[in-house]
Amino acid sequence: MFPIVHFAIPGDLQSRTGGYAWDRRIIAELQALGMTVQVLPLAAAFPNPDAVALAEAAARVAALPDGAVLIADGLAWGVLDTVAQAHAQRLCIIALCHHPLALESGLSPQRAAALHDSEGRALRAAAAILVTSDETARTLVSQFDVNSACITVALPGTDPVAPAPCTGNPPVLLSLATLTRRKGHDVLIAALATMMDLPWTARLVGGAHFDPAWSAHLQALVIKYGLAERIAFTGSCETPAEEYAQADVFVLPSRYEGYGMVFAEALAHGLPVIAARAGAVPDVVPPDAGLLVPVDDSEALATALRRVLTDAALRSQLRAGALRAAAALPRWQDSGRRIANLIANLTGTTSIK
Repeated sequence: MFPIVHFAIPGDLQSRTGGYAWDRRIIAELQALGMTVQVLPLAAAFPNPDAVALAEAAARVAALPDGAVLIADGLAWGVLDTVAQAHAQRLCIIALCHHPLALESGLSPQRAAALHDSEGRALRAAAAILVTSDETARTLVSQFDVNSACITVALPGTDPVAPAPCTGNPPVLLSLATLTRRKGHDVLIAALATMMDLPWTARLVGGAHFDPAWSAHLQALVIKYGLAERIAFTGSCETPAEEYAQADVFVLPSRYEGYGMVFAEALAHGLPVIAARAGAVPDVVPPDAGLLVPVDDSEALATALRRVLTDAALRSQLRAGALRAAAALPRWQDSGRRIANLIANLTGTTSIK
């Protein structure tokens, strides 16, 4: 008999980000394996909660029965260190870290240091830690004093899909990510501004509500560079598969990625990838499937884009590499089974084969 799993998630579980998509799919996979999963909702203000949000979160965790299994999303758990320490002996806490909060772009040194300290304490209070990439596991061990034996890596899965035809005329550049500083859209816009002599269009697909001021800045950059006829801001997308299917190249120069589900999804659709060599991206995108450039280097990004757009043979080679990589991508069922067995080991219940 499996225990009830309580999954603490801040904000709207239906939000269109990679982290929330991972949460949704893992919940579904655990349920498919016969587990009961109950979402423990926390305020959307995390990871910058006010006193009310902190008090509500503390009360909801305190209300869980002794011995309860709690998976806590790091978007909130990283700043709930006092709650983590208070209940470390009473609950079976599994801390989920998509990527460390302190590595988000645009933080002041003081805020980054505070997040580093609080997240380290929260992680070390957990019975186990879930991460979504080997890169994040290495980061937690090297920078957060976490015991590697406590970490379980559950890579995001990817569903098999039909490859995109990649026959756009002009070629369609797709960038699918929320409009936040970490995703590097400003670097992409600066690179595209140097390529007006080439035929292309670009679609920036992602929600603006996480950082409206930054989103407005990006749109102002597009107007400044005279790219309004070339670059479309589409907002959030309910059917990202349709965007991949209509694209010819995937480009996203993120400043950091704990995994980067969109890169795996792009590979699954057979899209050549152009990205920054940041975080886990090199682990996801093999050299024969994409071109990786230094972080925050718009000139290098422009050079890579120009190569791919002007060399049909290179595009074809990268597309073939993407399809080869797609065949080796993990599946969601594997991730669900790994997490279910972690829970079974922690609670002394039967493992799942």
